[in-house]
Parts: sequence; structure tokens; C-alpha cells
Amino acid sequence: MTQGRDPKQRGWLDQARFFLEEAYSSRYRGAIARARRDEDDLFMLLVFSEMMGVPNPAAYYTLELQPLLLERFHDWHRRMGMEHSPLDHFRCC
Repeated sequence: MTQGRDPKQRGWLDQARFFLEEAYSSRYRGAIARARRDEDDLFMLLVFSEMMGVPNPAAYYTLELQPLLLERFHDWHRRMGMEHSPLDHFRCC
């Protein structure tokens, strides 16, 4: 359908589509970011729960993810209200 249009008209339509998508989604951007952060926090808890003494039935599967998430661990435990690392053998602060 857009094959018959010239590049200038196609560019204008692409810009208009981008503007309309941004205008619609801008009011939900904060809610989406909060929901994503909450999901990430829950995932971090799931990955590191066995190290904090909480039984985790998926510990076998999440063990290999711990090295990948160690960079974000400090920010996570500060956001959860823990001043220092809850792990005895891991000091990040």
C-alpha cells in the first residue's frame, strides 16, 4: 500500500505515526517504568533469596544468574530499605 508513495510522503507519515504513539504512551510511561522496576525487584529477590535464608524451589535454575546480577545487587538492596548487604559472605557496601 505504501509502495506507490514517494519517500517524502512516507517520511511524513512515519513522523506522524511516531508522534501519535508518543502522545498516547507518554501518560503511561511512569506506570510502565514502576511496574517494570517492581518485576525486576521480585526477580532479584527470587535469584538471591536462597543466599538470604529464604527457601527457593528454583534455586538450581537461578544460581547461574547471580554473577550477572551482582552489578545491580547494591542498588536493589538499597531500594528495598537495607542499609548494608543482607548477605554475610558478600559485601558490596
